[in-house]
Amino acid sequence: MKWDYGEEEEFTIPPHGLFITNEGNYQYGNATLSYYDPSTNTVENELFYRANGYRLGDVAQSMTIHDGKGWIVVDNSHVIFAVDTRTLKETGRIEDFTAARYIHFISDTKAYVTQLWDNRIFIIDPTTYSITGYITVPGMEADNGSTEQMVQYGKYIYCTCWSYQNSVIKIDTETDRVVDKLTVGIQPSSIAIDHNDKLWVLTDGGYDGSPYGYEAPTICRIDAETFGIEKRYTMRLGESPSELQLNGDRDKLLWINGGIWCMEINSDALPAAPLIEERSTIYYGLTVNPDNGEIYVADAIDYQQRGIIYRYSPAGSLIDQFYAGINPGAFCWN
Repeated sequence: MKWDYGEEEEFTIPPHGLFITNEGNYQYGNATLSYYDPSTNTVENELFYRANGYRLGDVAQSMTIHDGKGWIVVDNSHVIFAVDTRTLKETGRIEDFTAARYIHFISDTKAYVTQLWDNRIFIIDPTTYSITGYITVPGMEADNGSTEQMVQYGKYIYCTCWSYQNSVIKIDTETDRVVDKLTVGIQPSSIAIDHNDKLWVLTDGGYDGSPYGYEAPTICRIDAETFGIEKRYTMRLGESPSELQLNGDRDKLLWINGGIWCMEINSDALPAAPLIEERSTIYYGLTVNPDNGEIYVADAIDYQQRGIIYRYSPAGSLIDQFYAGINPGAFCWN
């Protein structure tokens, strides 16, 4: 892509805050990185550009911190940037992805990167900033392939296969091979693992008119040992849930479905009402402070202007709000 260069700034990010990846507008190359300090209620925007003098690129999808570095996945620019988490200076980059989505570290020398429009998960070496191999998903076609979020239990990675897919795959990290596959429902997007080592998977059900199918969305509880579905919670056809999250104690689930919903992991049924009511807005991202249970919700407003982040108490009372970048979609706790 064409890089837009500017002047570099020198600054230091305070610890114990929240990174926000702002997607920007598709094909406009205006993705940005923000940082919020809850202790002072202050936000800094455009941090990557200010620190490095060039822009992130097109569609900042996610960010993960490992060993003092922040790894920013920029989907439509086919690149992952590594940055120092205090200065935000680039320390390296890995390019030539198809459309990277999420990164999960297996060790200091190996990580997996999921992809959209590809039937492979890329294997990288973070120490050399290089692609070292691929994991091909059996039965998945390359042109409509999709692997998405990952969690780890023991030596196994569990990964959702989202767009035009219906499964969770199980990968042996010692052999880098898919060893099992579980059908859960149309378009499983989010996955989390609770304090009982149960997997939770959210399916969005597709959309009306989709060539892949259309059904009611669900939340499934899966036993990580047996890799079988223990319980299924079914929503109404036409609902569009997203962004399944766990609180810090990993005993409560939260997700977006119009409003913000919250459910204890031992609940027999879905809640009757949301914790935070739907507003005349577009809830686009969600995270929970692992230390105190506060809830952060990203509002894309109209997908064109700078979004707003709402900060709520665990009980759902508004504490603070602030502007981030365009289409704030993902969070990363520092």
